[in-house]
Formats: sequence, C-alpha cells, structure tokens
Amino acid sequence: MGSYLFRLPDVGEGVAEAEITAWHVAVGDHVDEDQSLVDIMTDKATVDMTSPVTGRVVARYGDVGEMAKVGSTLVELETDGTSAGEEAASKATPKPSAPELGKAPVAQAPEQPIRTVPDATPRTSQPAALPVRRPGDAPLASPATRRRAYELGIPLQFVPGTGPAGRITDQDLDHFVAHGVTEQPRGPLAKRTGIKETKIIGLRRKIAERMQDAKRRIPHFSYVEECDLTELEGLRRELNSDPAEERPKLTLLPFFMRALVQLVPEFPYVNGRFDDEAGVLHSHEGVHIGIATQTPAGLMVPVVRHAEALDLWGCARELARVTAAARTGSAAREELSGSTITLTSLGALGGIAATPVINHPEVAILGPNKLVERPVVVNGSIVVRTMMNISSSFDHRIIDGYDAARFIQQLKRLIERPALLFLEHP
Repeated sequence: MGSYLFRLPDVGEGVAEAEITAWHVAVGDHVDEDQSLVDIMTDKATVDMTSPVTGRVVARYGDVGEMAKVGSTLVELETDGTSAGEEAASKATPKPSAPELGKAPVAQAPEQPIRTVPDATPRTSQPAALPVRRPGDAPLASPATRRRAYELGIPLQFVPGTGPAGRITDQDLDHFVAHGVTEQPRGPLAKRTGIKETKIIGLRRKIAERMQDAKRRIPHFSYVEECDLTELEGLRRELNSDPAEERPKLTLLPFFMRALVQLVPEFPYVNGRFDDEAGVLHSHEGVHIGIATQTPAGLMVPVVRHAEALDLWGCARELARVTAAARTGSAAREELSGSTITLTSLGALGGIAATPVINHPEVAILGPNKLVERPVVVNGSIVVRTMMNISSSFDHRIIDGYDAARFIQQLKRLIERPALLFLEHP
C-alpha cells in the first residue's frame, strides 16, 4: 500500500491561498479517480478539486471556512501503489462562474449549520415539573417573595409552590433557580435565551470583505432627488402593451440605462474606475453598466456591456439575460466583471431612499427607489402623480457635490421627459 498527498495546486492569477468552502469526502471514504474532494474559493473563482488517484481517505486537513495556502496538504489518501509519499499534479475543474462581488463567485458555498447555544442555567437530572394551576388562578406568594422573583426575572406562574395552599416560598425560588423546569415557558411574553452562531464563509465573506473595503477606501457622498415618472410610466405601459414577440418586457431600468448612455459624454468622470493606488481615474467611453442582483448565492453584479450600442429593447433584453444567468449560476466570468457604473434597485421594496455602497473601483452608483402614486402640486393645483426618489452615491475624491447634483438633475430631466431618451442630442 502507498500514500498520496493531495496538495492545493496553484490555480493561477497569482493566488497564494484559498478558502475551503465545502468538503465532499470524509475520513474512511473510498475515492475514485476524478471524484470531487473539496471546493475552494479564491478571490476570482470557486474551484472543484478532484482526486487524481483512486484510494481511501485517511486524513483531511482544514475546516470549512479556513484558508489553505498553495502547496499545503488538503487530503491524504491510501492507494494501491507501493511508493509512499507518491504525488502527482492535481486536477482542478473550475465551476462555470465565479468572480468577485460585482465580480462575485456564482457557486454558493453550502450553508453552515446554525448552532444554538442553550441557556447556561444549571440543571439537575430530575428538574422540577411545571405547577398545575387552573386557568385564572394567581400564584400565591408574599410581597417580599414577589419582589425577589421580579428582581430575578422569574415568572411566578411557573414556580411550584410547597407552602400552605401552594404558596411559593423563598426556598421554592431557590430551588427553581438551581434546578430550572422541564420545559421553557411558552407564549408571546416568554423569554428567548438561545443564541444562533453562523460562520461567515464563502461568497458571504467575499461580499462582506468587498463592502468593508469599499466603505473604508471610498469617501461616499450620497444624494437623493425626487422625480415625476408619470409620463415615463405611461410610456412604459404603452410599449409593454405591444404583443410583438421580439420585444422583451420593459422595466424601468432600461430607461435609466439609456439615460446614463446619453449623459456620459457630458459627465465622463462618472463612468469610470479609480485606481487609488496609482492615483489614476480611467474614464471609459464605453458604458458597461453593472446591475446589482440578488441571487440564491448572495449579491452579485452582472454587467451589460456597451450599453451605448443598444437601443431600449436591446438594453432590456441584455439586462434580463445577464441577471438570469447570475441567478441560475451560469454567468461567465466576463459577464460578472468590468462594470464602469452600477444600477441597484430593490423594485417594489425600494423604500423612500437609500445610501447605496459604491462598487469599488467605480466612482458612482444609482438606485431608483419605490414608485408610488401621491398628491403633488402642479401649476398651483393638487394632482395625483407617479413619483419616485432616486438615490445615488459618488466617490467624493473624484466627484464634487455640485457636479454630482448637476449629473442627477440632468438624469431627472431625461426620465421626466422620456421623449428625450429617443433623441440623439437631447
């Protein structure tokens, strides 16, 4: 019999370590060649590591959520070979999609079991039983005992009384504190003492790291403006009433995409990526719009590339395609990276306003909020209009408040007068 040490290979792109996100084998398992051993996640991808040999698992190293260095041993296998310590090049099969947040991995690490930490109140092997009282019967106790029970946070209705007529004594309270009861009180006012612990690993950890990095590195300036979308919503509904099969259903986002395309020539610095280490802003002529998307794996940002080359229906079609790919885990890496500005929308859950976090290294993010009908004053009269707030955040190192406000006001002009979206030079 021989042994084979399966080591974490160099998966490329300068990766020095990777996170263990899922184990597919346990000690004692028989493993066939090409069978999945473990999933690991780098900054760029989730990778399924397969066994190059057939054998039996005698040891595995590292728990889910731990980081493993390239070259470190992950699994020790007992093989039929005679050469102890035999090693070969390991196989790594990348999963279909997996980039960072905004480039975030698609594959979802399995959820970790949630551990409940019980109350630390000491118990005996034979705890006291709950007292049996008729409905409406109040527990009997002296004022001093009631005060002490209140200070201890003990509901007297659950304390067995050993005094005359079931009166609760100080000794009964002591016994209750020491031994507890066989079951927790139930009801709307019962205390909840459990603690749930969830280890943050895999994609959720990547999201946390990127959000923290964005907030730490980027001085956010947020701006909220109110817009009247009555005309735009009327146009959207009219266009959606056309049953033409080649035209996708329109949401509000394709209109915002077209508005961004028209504004970029006037505000080129908004459509850019800031390399803060080199101190260089890369302003792009091409408009690559990231779409913040909630997926079963977590927040991801698929990208509609070259929105400037798409008409309204082209934007809608590509928007639907990339967000569906992100949600199903079939998005390619290039579809989840390279955005130059991001749109984020919670749809009907959009709320009144938000302070969206910029998708680093971009410098701007826009968030349409909830669409609502409400009374507003128009030309001195109160009328019902379809209103929406637009929330936005800007990198204050690059974009001054005045310029951010001017950009949003121009955006407001376009979406409040949607006919301008179909002109080459509004």
